[in-house]
Amino acid sequence: MGVSNKRVTVLRGGPSSEYEVSLKTGKNVIKSLEERDYNVVDVIITKNGEWLYQGVVRNPEQLLLTTDVVFNALHGEFGEDGEVQRLLERYKVPYTGSRSLPAAIAFNKHLTKETLKQHGVKMPQHRVVTVADVPNIDAVVQSIVAALGPSYIVKPLANGSSVGVSMAKDELTLKDSILGALQDNDYLMVEEFVTGREATCAVLNNFRDEKTYVFPVIEIIPPPEELFFTTKAKYGGDTREICPGNFSYQERAELADVAAHVHEVLGLSQYSRSDFIIKNGTPYFLEVNTLPGLTAESLFPKAAAAVGLSFTDLVTHLVDSIER
Repeated sequence: MGVSNKRVTVLRGGPSSEYEVSLKTGKNVIKSLEERDYNVVDVIITKNGEWLYQGVVRNPEQLLLTTDVVFNALHGEFGEDGEVQRLLERYKVPYTGSRSLPAAIAFNKHLTKETLKQHGVKMPQHRVVTVADVPNIDAVVQSIVAALGPSYIVKPLANGSSVGVSMAKDELTLKDSILGALQDNDYLMVEEFVTGREATCAVLNNFRDEKTYVFPVIEIIPPPEELFFTTKAKYGGDTREICPGNFSYQERAELADVAAHVHEVLGLSQYSRSDFIIKNGTPYFLEVNTLPGLTAESLFPKAAAAVGLSFTDLVTHLVDSIER
């Protein structure tokens, strides 16, 4: 049961493209904490970075120095990239999720891959493209085609919920995708498009006497018209999510091992969720989410429910097991 005198400040909203998802995550977290009699402070960070409490703009310091712990229900930039974590560390406020440096590395897809490839994690090949490459875009595209062909995924270097991700099937659409995405991002990652079955695997620290507990693997089957797990597929309600997924024992074991390995190698805290493509029985790691969504459509709560961990118990576990 919750500790009724523990004051928990829930941060939600934020300046990222995942503002609406964060509002939903935070709303669910608040409901669960109130059910367990925590003293909850609901702080909404606006899209332009103002901190609102009870509809009034407040100084972050004023809110943070009067709380026991912070539940970080933000997603995307500021909430997941190490920024808010650095702020909380400055004020010495315990908070849920990963520390600032691991969060920043995990949020950057290129840094994540560069870190993990030293530890034998199998991943699609990729190239980084920046705005500085635009004057030489034709040569850049040709080198990518030669190295990664024939199909590609273009994604922002740091973003979540598949925001800004597109697929390119040839050299011309690859060039168009890169130039279009560089209008909103200074850095991109072009990844070889690995075809196969999609999966995600969640882990939770210090649960059921295990330091890194791995939940059953979820198989993701987007609607036929979606070639990958797009933002629309994630939140549109038409994607089938099977937990536990219909994978072989060996595939499930390997996915679980890699998800736990990624979590530990990157130095993540409390919880994370890793995404994969399984091609011919081999898992390819795509990316890791250090603050998985906690909405009605979210995958992490579904994985927890598969082993009998209720949403409310998950939330209170995160609050009560914060690494101080």
